[in-house]
Amino acid sequence: MDSGNNKKLAPVWRAIIEVGFIIVLFYSNLLMGEFTRTNERGKTLLFAVEDIFTMENFVIAIISGFVGYLVFEHLRKKI
Repeated sequence: MDSGNNKKLAPVWRAIIEVGFIIVLFYSNLLMGEFTRTNERGKTLLFAVEDIFTMENFVIAIISGFVGYLVFEHLRKKI
């Protein structure tokens, strides 16, 4: 593989990984909150997953991921 091509793709891969990590943290926080907020007997993991994976939450996760990435990039360049 071309070394110049790898250098061009490295920031893209870093952005994808960082945004993905923020999305994972967002959904894990939602899942934990789902179990602590409504502590009903018989509530299953499947019910909680169906409750948190909505289009609205996905859009919020994507926006939060990109905002978080931009903030960390700004701080990374500033420091």
